[in-house]
Amino acid sequence: MNLHSIKISILSMPLKQPFHTHLETVRTREGILVEVVDQNGLEGYGEGVAFSSPWYTEETVASCWDVMTSYLIPIIKRNTITHPEEVFRLFSPVRRNHMAKSAIEMALWDLFSKQAKKQLSRLLGGDKKKIPAGVVVAAKNQAEAIEQTARFVEEGYQRIKVKISPGNDYSLLSALRREYPELAIMADANSAYTLADAEKLKALDELGLLLIEQPLAHDDFLEHAKLQKLISTPICLDESINSYSDAKMALELGSCKVLTIKAGKVGGIGEAIRIHSLCEEKDIPLWCGGMIEFGVSRAHNIALASLPGFIIPGDISASSRFWEEDIIEPEITVQDGWVSVPEGEGIGFRLNRRRINEITLKAETFVF
Repeated sequence: MNLHSIKISILSMPLKQPFHTHLETVRTREGILVEVVDQNGLEGYGEGVAFSSPWYTEETVASCWDVMTSYLIPIIKRNTITHPEEVFRLFSPVRRNHMAKSAIEMALWDLFSKQAKKQLSRLLGGDKKKIPAGVVVAAKNQAEAIEQTARFVEEGYQRIKVKISPGNDYSLLSALRREYPELAIMADANSAYTLADAEKLKALDELGLLLIEQPLAHDDFLEHAKLQKLISTPICLDESINSYSDAKMALELGSCKVLTIKAGKVGGIGEAIRIHSLCEEKDIPLWCGGMIEFGVSRAHNIALASLPGFIIPGDISASSRFWEEDIIEPEITVQDGWVSVPEGEGIGFRLNRRRINEITLKAETFVF
């Protein structure tokens, strides 16, 4: 791929409104922007989606920075790379740290597709020109959740995902269902329950949810398999799925009936495609998850969600959902409930350099 340099930057940007879960309230989002440049000046972009603290996974912005600068970028410098598919294997001496690996690997996919003068979505095997838009409702109380839902429905979103916890589940979801009897609704528990709550979760079956996401422990497979036999609502795993092997284990054990793929936390696009192929083989519905990302990661998600196995609307919303101004141009928009797959080469978006300069905390460039 004839690489010249890699630049990584830590960005920090306030959300338009706080994002509430029972685990954490996010008001300001830090992330890592990766820019890879070849000898001809072509650029590819990736984004590290770890949070500032380890509330969602064990990785953080700081840990990703250290792993990337101390280990992953030196590996890239020592090796000649001809295709992004080689990167996951090259990174294998470094255990886990999949968010750090993903950020670099996805930047290389963007560059590779630009070198090939192709859309990233088509290069990956995507066949969609537009994808259905979904959005997350994450509120501190029921009234705020209902207000958010009303606004998102008015904006045309085809599916909402509601953050729930044992103290705010059936009453909230049933209120939304009464108001919107035909709306596609997911519930996301972020590991708020235990198997002892099975009857409480079974009560949600009557509400016709698309799925319930990660009801039990973040690293569990066995108890989710037990729970899935007790409830009719499909279980979807998220936090438990950090690799292809995790996805394979979940499907073999019957831990879920649906999977969400987040390329930014499974090791990159190559691993995401492997999981996609596995789920197609097993006839498991897929959707593309979100991480309160900046526009670069969301652009990669759009490309990934264009693959045929992604049949459920994902967490792909407009740039304006979280940001007063995104780091990409043009910004991502939702039109009549759909997000268009860009036709330009690579991810199909440019960087908004002015905005990036305004929100950069630190940056470092590594020349080969």
